[in-house]
Formats: sequence, C-alpha cells, structure tokens
Amino acid sequence: MASQPASLFGIESSLGGKAWRWRGGNMDLVEGVAGLEADIVTQLLLARGVPSHDVERQRAPSLRAFLPDPSHFRDMDAAAERIAQAVLTGETVTIYGDYDVDGATSAALFIRLLRMLGHDARYYIPDRLLEGYGPSGEALVRISGEGSSLIVTVDCGAMAHEALAMAHAAGADVIVVDHHKCSAELPVAAALVNPNRLDEGETGAAHGHLAAVGVAFLVAVATVRALRQQGFFAERPEPDLFSLLDLVALGTVADVAALHGLNRALVAQGLKVMAKRENIGMAALIDASRLSRPPSCTDLGFALGPRINAGGRVGESTLGVRLLTSNDPEEASDIAAQLSRLNEERRAIEGEVQAAAEALIAAQHNRAVIVLAGRGWHPGVIGIVAGRIKEKTGKPVLVIALDADEAGNGKGSGRSISGVDLGAAIIAAREADLLVAGGGHAMAAGLTIAPDKVDALAEWLDARLGATVSAAMTAQAMLLDLAIAPGGLTPALVETLDSAGPYGMGWPGPRVAVGPVRLVKADLVGTDHVRLIARGDDGASFKAIAFRAAESAMGQALLHGSQGRRLWLAGRARIDDWGSRPQAELHLDDAAWAD
Repeated sequence: MASQPASLFGIESSLGGKAWRWRGGNMDLVEGVAGLEADIVTQLLLARGVPSHDVERQRAPSLRAFLPDPSHFRDMDAAAERIAQAVLTGETVTIYGDYDVDGATSAALFIRLLRMLGHDARYYIPDRLLEGYGPSGEALVRISGEGSSLIVTVDCGAMAHEALAMAHAAGADVIVVDHHKCSAELPVAAALVNPNRLDEGETGAAHGHLAAVGVAFLVAVATVRALRQQGFFAERPEPDLFSLLDLVALGTVADVAALHGLNRALVAQGLKVMAKRENIGMAALIDASRLSRPPSCTDLGFALGPRINAGGRVGESTLGVRLLTSNDPEEASDIAAQLSRLNEERRAIEGEVQAAAEALIAAQHNRAVIVLAGRGWHPGVIGIVAGRIKEKTGKPVLVIALDADEAGNGKGSGRSISGVDLGAAIIAAREADLLVAGGGHAMAAGLTIAPDKVDALAEWLDARLGATVSAAMTAQAMLLDLAIAPGGLTPALVETLDSAGPYGMGWPGPRVAVGPVRLVKADLVGTDHVRLIARGDDGASFKAIAFRAAESAMGQALLHGSQGRRLWLAGRARIDDWGSRPQAELHLDDAAWAD
C-alpha cells in the first residue's frame, strides 16, 4: 500500500479536520524536468496532472489545439447531415431543451446557429413541475403534429426510450444531443450524439466530461462543415461559430463540468467572447448581475448561472432561452430583471428547504449516501440544497421532494463527491426497479421515485457505494499549491495565479497557505460569514473571509479560540477592488495552528 505524502507544516488535522498536503505530492514538480523553467504557472499545470511535454499547449488553451474532429463521435455525421438537410430544404425544426443552464444554453446555441444559417427554429422547454426532466412522448408527438419534421433534443433524451419511440411512431425524426449516462440499449433516434454512449469510440470517450452545450458546439461545427461540402456558402458568409462560445462557457461552468482538456479551452475562449458583449441577452444578464467588469469563471457559476436557473426552478422555464436568443435590448433587459427577481425568490425557498432537510440528517445513521426526503419541498431547489449539504457533510447527498407529481411520486436531485459516480449508481438503481426514472453523470443525478421505496433506495445506495464513499472521504485532504509569508499576498501574485485558469471542477483554483499570522480582528459579517484581519511575523497584514463558516468548528475557533496564537490560513487569493487601490485578500478554506 502506497504511503501518504508528508503533511505540510506537520498539519495532519486542521481546524477543518483535514491534513494539509502539496497538490501533486510536493512543491518541486519542475525540478529535474528538462526544458521547463521553475515558474509558478508551470508548477500549477504540473500539479494538475499536465504531462511535462504538454505544458506549453496547456499554458494558453486554444480551440485549435484542443478541438477534435467531430466526425470521430458516433452518429455525429448523421446528425450534421440531417440538420443540414433541414436547412437546405426549409424544414420546420424544433429544439427541445431542458430547464437548467446547460439546457438553456444548448437550445440557444442551436437557435442562434440556425438563425445565422437563415433558418428560424422553434423551441420547447418543458415545465419543471408539470412535465419534469426529459422529453415527454406526448410533447414530442404534439410538436410533430404542429409541423416539425425534425426535433433536436439537447441536454436530455439519452434515456428517453419510451418518449422517442412515440415520436418515431408519429413520423418525427429526433436527434439527441446529450452528455448524460447511457444504458447499453439506446432509444430509437435519427442520431444520438453523446460522448457517454457505452459504444463510443476512443475520441468520444475521452470527451465524456463535456457539458451538453459543448457537445452541441461540436454538432454545430459538423453541421457547418456538412453545409460547406454541399456548396451552401458559395454565395453567403459562413457563420462565426466563435461568437457562440459565450453560451458554451456559461453552460459548461454552470453544469459543473470538469474544466480540463477541451472544456478548459472552450471556457477560456468563451470568456473572451463574453467580454465583447456582442450577445444582447448575455450583456443584459451581466448587467442584471451587477458586474462592472468582464465576467470571470466564478461569476458564471455564482452570478449568471443561478439567474438563468431561477427561471426553470421557480418561474417560467422558457425565460433563459428567450433571454439568450433575444436581439431586442429592451426585451433582454426586462427578462434579465425578471430572472434576478426570481433568483431572490429562489434563495428564500432554498433556505426553507435546506433548514428542513438538515433537520433530518441525524436520522441517517452515518449512511454513505445521505438521502433526505420531505413533503412540501419545492422541486426547483432540491439540487441546490443537495449541493449545500454535500459541502457541509463531505458525502454524496440526495434530496427528494415527495408528492412532486400528479402520480404522487417524489422528485429527487443528487450531488456527489470526487471519486463517487452517482449517475451510474442511479441508473443501476433504476434497472433494479427501485426508481420510476433516473439518470445523470458522475457528480450529479436526478430521479423519480415512489415514496414507499425511498428507504429501500437509501439502504441499496449505502450497500453499493459504502466502500467507495469511505475511500473517497479518506483520500480527501486540503491540497495546497503555494505557501507564502503575508507580505507575498499581492495583486501581482493573484494575477499570476489567475493566468493558469480558468478554474473550476476538475481544474481546481490555486490554494495558498499564508502565515504564520496572528488575528488582529475576527467578527461576523452577514448572517454566518467570518471576517478576519491577520498580521504576519513580517509585519504585513491582510483581510480574509470564511463564507458560511460561523457555525463550523473552524469558524468558532477563529471567532473565539485564537487568543493570540499563531495560525496558518489557507484559501484562494482574490482581489478586493472596493477601495482606492486593489488589495489582495484571502477567501478562507481552512486554518491550522502554527504552534
């Protein structure tokens, strides 16, 4: 059995209960590697698993370097040729989306693409509460009856066997563009493009981390190529596919897709497109989020994404697509403002459901997967609540709203931890007849369940995933990239660290240890954030904040237990630009006694 690497500063149990270790095993990954200079960015890349020969390509990720040939994905050429045929012959096309950010951005991408090609597409976004996730057979048949000969489902459809069979029987061609886990038997479709097909080839399988909007972008590339081969652009300009990358970036980050490889290139370039503000709806969304600068990756996940999601969660499911496809500044501003109001409403509902769900945790008896179910919980916020409780407990979490549909079934949403494939487990539970429906990917899943099977599901998941969850939790440590004295926490350092981004799931933001320090001030800000001023032995001082930490062991120690003792603080270096000149501050993840 391999030994654990030595802990950093001898910290085996921090105030957050974790050992501190170097990401990548040590701080000298560059040492001894021919041709590499020992700079911070190179160290960050190597610590994130980049091979030494690939450092330069990863230093500035571009689509030219990372975009695969779309034809290497199964059914890609069939999908592209069918969409091209619809454009050439003027068929009526409907994009069938999903109500979350990935679904909205995927639908908007196809609508904007077809608009560039001189073709207006219809769209259909199901109501989360009335119709639930995924294509409805009744809706597909109705769409076909209203004249659409081609329906493209985005961010859904991979497991919709019955619904797609009904559409096929009605004479409609359906193309599925999805990224969720598939079963061995695929639904009937004109084409099913999904890198997570079990029969996918090497290139496709290597891109299983793509969000649906990333897959949609590849279909767009293939479609334009198919039209080019048929001479479609002989007398008209080709569409600027790069202009769609702001949608790809937003959907990818909001869906918590792993930001490595192609995803990292898509998001890096998408942020550049977003900064140009050429998409009227996206610009209105940025303004409604009160951002006075170009959005960062963090803004996509915590400011823009939640507003698009709010429409599907507690409002009208079509608002996100309407906003992201709007060419009318006034309409876009009105929709963005409506989404902001709905987001505030969503926060209030989320708080109530989270409090009720957390009250049930004690009855879980230390299960590997926490399964919480209750009546009267709004199905639109259960995914967010699952994510919040996962962060608090460090375990995979399922939150189920009972009596969520007309049949009395519960609707559940789950969030997992690294190393535990929750989506595969949910598919297996469905095949074991524990669920009415269910699917997802490694880090997130959704399900429909009869209320009398909730306890059986919880026991089944505990038995199936117990050892995996235990191993994943044991492997968790506070991984650090850099250790500095307080005087080294500067805006220049933050800029250097940011240059190795964009950061997100699968490409974690750099975590810096700063110290040793003594706390000059520690108090509460808001309801549960801990605000600090720390000063080091070098005389330099800086501000730090630990979000939602007041009731944690770490928060209590910082507020009441330091009593002049020296500490190490660990977190993300950020720029505080509220004052007359920018200052670096630390967003705290953990702390540990230095003596």
